[in-house]
Amino acid sequence: MTTTAVQPIRAVFTHDRVVVCERFKVEPHCGAGPPREDAACRVGAMRRLVAARLGACGVGALVDEAMLIVSELLTNALVHSGTSEVSLNLAVREGFLVITVVDGMPGAAQLKQACDDAESGRGLELVAAVAEACDGAWGTSDAGAKTWCFLALPAAEEQR
Repeated sequence: MTTTAVQPIRAVFTHDRVVVCERFKVEPHCGAGPPREDAACRVGAMRRLVAARLGACGVGALVDEAMLIVSELLTNALVHSGTSEVSLNLAVREGFLVITVVDGMPGAAQLKQACDDAESGRGLELVAAVAEACDGAWGTSDAGAKTWCFLALPAAEEQR
C-alpha cells in the first residue's frame, strides 16, 4: 500500500483572484449595543472562513489582519446599518488583498473618537490602523453602503 502526502493548496497569483464571496441574511438591527446573537455567530463564521481560504490560497501572512478587519467591518454593518443582508468579498488584486463589506444601506461609516472608558466604538480606528500598517487604505463608497479595505500583499506572496 502506497500513501501519498497531501500537499496544501497553493495559489499562483498571476492575475486577480476572488478568495471569498459570501452573502447572508440577518434580522435587522440598528442602534446601540452588540449585534444579535445569530448575527454575531455569522461574524465568527466569516472570520473562520476567511482564515481558512487565505491559508489555502497562500495569503497566510495576512490572516490575522484580515480576520480583524472582517470582524470590525461586518460588526459595524450589522450594528449600525439596519440591513437584512450583508455580503463579504475578499479578492487579490494588483498586489493587494481587497476586503469589501456591503450592507446596501447608505450612511457613510466614519471614524469617531471613542471616550477613554467606552467599551466600544473603536472598530474603524482599528481598521484604519491595520490598513496603514499594511501599506493599504480603507474607505466607503456607494454613499456608505459599501466599506472596503486594501492591504498590501507581502512581497513573497505578491510574486505567486
